[in-house]
Amino acid sequence: MSHIVFFLVPGVHLLDLAGPAQVFSTATDFGHPYTLSYVAERPQVPTAQGLPLVAGPDWPELGPEDLIVVPGWRTGIPAGEPAIGPASLRALRDHHARGGTVASVCAGVEALGRAGLLDGRRCTTHHDVQDELALRYPDAVVVPDVLFTVDDRVITSAGIASGIDLALHLVATRHGPAVAARVAREMVVHTRRNGHEPQASAMLRHRCHLDDTVHRAQNLIDARFDQPLPLPALASAVGVSERTLTRLFSRATGLTPLRYQQTLRLERAQHLISHGATVDTAARSVGFEDARMLRRLRARAA
Repeated sequence: MSHIVFFLVPGVHLLDLAGPAQVFSTATDFGHPYTLSYVAERPQVPTAQGLPLVAGPDWPELGPEDLIVVPGWRTGIPAGEPAIGPASLRALRDHHARGGTVASVCAGVEALGRAGLLDGRRCTTHHDVQDELALRYPDAVVVPDVLFTVDDRVITSAGIASGIDLALHLVATRHGPAVAARVAREMVVHTRRNGHEPQASAMLRHRCHLDDTVHRAQNLIDARFDQPLPLPALASAVGVSERTLTRLFSRATGLTPLRYQQTLRLERAQHLISHGATVDTAARSVGFEDARMLRRLRARAA
């Protein structure tokens, strides 16, 4: 049994806390037990949304299989806000030194920075404060516009809903992707986003519907967007005709299945190019035979 400890700071965002907590709680309901604890430096913790929370002052005994999560807070990461005592920072450092994992959501990365856990490691945070984080911790490698990073048992996420992505990643790592997918489905999180995806991804933009058939088709495309996916095979996999799938997909997303796949390929290719890949290399990496189609899609999107 693994112990998950949430360290709560005044002004904590409720969803930064509740999203990951719900993931681990749901995993427990499915037979993968976790113990959830909440620690703070004061017994009552004000939240950014005005609902006070109650937490204990004492850190439980933790082992290498356990996790500490620091949810973010409204104020961003200006110097000196919020105050975090040396005993709490030492608890973060010591847990990591003993082989444990430490994670943050959004501005919670500031606590990891103060504890010295970002030096020489990849990290991220909400896009609004990434530049400030890089200035405050020049020895950290701040990765812009990703949902979460994992580096030597230090896991950081972009903020708000990305804390759910982070927690699902940890569940998948420990129990396998099928368990994470079951947890996501129970939570009505229709796609489990990976860490390298942009903070405003096409997968997120085109999931704002309630058509389960289309979600299942999108799950298949999301997992294999860089491979050939003939419409007959896709329709057969979700149990409908080609015509029905095209009609449902267009109604739910505004795109055909092929255009949706091309959108994912284009977004991933743009990400690779922005990180130094050539157009030809990016095109091959996302499944195009050559760069001509990628160039046409980029020109169309410009």
